[in-house]
Amino acid sequence: MVIFLYGEDSYRSKRKLEEIIESYKKIHKSGLNLIYFDADSQDFKDFASNLKITSMFDEKKLIVLKNVFSNVKFQECLLENIKNLKEVKDIIVVYESAAIDKRNKLLKTLEKEVKCQEFNFLQPSLLKKWLKQEFEKNKTKINPEAEDLLMGFVGNNLWQMANEIKKLSDYKRGSVIKKEDVELQVRAKTESDIFKTIDALASKNKKQVIGLLHKHIENGDSPLYLLSMISYQFRNLLIIKELQDAQKPYAVIVKKSGLHPFAVKKSYELCNRFSFSQLKKIYQKIFQIDSDIKTGKIEAETALDLLVSEI
Repeated sequence: MVIFLYGEDSYRSKRKLEEIIESYKKIHKSGLNLIYFDADSQDFKDFASNLKITSMFDEKKLIVLKNVFSNVKFQECLLENIKNLKEVKDIIVVYESAAIDKRNKLLKTLEKEVKCQEFNFLQPSLLKKWLKQEFEKNKTKINPEAEDLLMGFVGNNLWQMANEIKKLSDYKRGSVIKKEDVELQVRAKTESDIFKTIDALASKNKKQVIGLLHKHIENGDSPLYLLSMISYQFRNLLIIKELQDAQKPYAVIVKKSGLHPFAVKKSYELCNRFSFSQLKKIYQKIFQIDSDIKTGKIEAETALDLLVSEI
């Protein structure tokens, strides 16, 4: 059995993966047949060998297969064997924590041949529904005005949104969160500092950038959280810059970008500091560094310094 989880919303895809793993552990309590396999650093022969090994206690194995789409050779082998893998008794979860080129042959085959779930960024109406559910889990409510402001500050970056929900819920435990609570507790100041960081990046002031990032870390912000915020901001800049280069009016940019007007306003002028090719190159670097952190190739704090040095 093969399950394929992928998409640009890595927060929800990761939660789905964790849900599958927890369900497996409840049934197969030994945990000895839960296997993590990284296609970026191992070849297909090693993967196939794992499948042939008889599992302990006659249990089904759960094999979590990551980073297939960063290894062309592994992709080719997986394509050749996908029909056979569908027939094995073990569970294989192909997990990709990022968006994939829709033209990719393996992607098309997996979508056709196996059980798959794509996790796209939530549109505003679905994001509101998700917010409500998350606040309910935290035994807290948020009023509509505060909800709109929170979405404006954070957008659909659910890694950061989850942090903000926890922060707000701890602050207003059992009562309704209002606009002033969001203004006080959420990331307005942090976002402003992140914009300062990006502005410093545009000015090639690497010393200032590193200083700003380490100040956040000293104040308790995790490096992964900071990287997710930087990634989100550069993604917004890319969207807006592409529309700017197409000479779209500001009102059209707000509508077509799919971003909250607050986010567009904050990003519009900053776009003038970069060319589209520069933004694309930086975003690709962020993507690669994020992948390196998640595969254990580099420590998150070191990765942030590396990102700055390479821009």
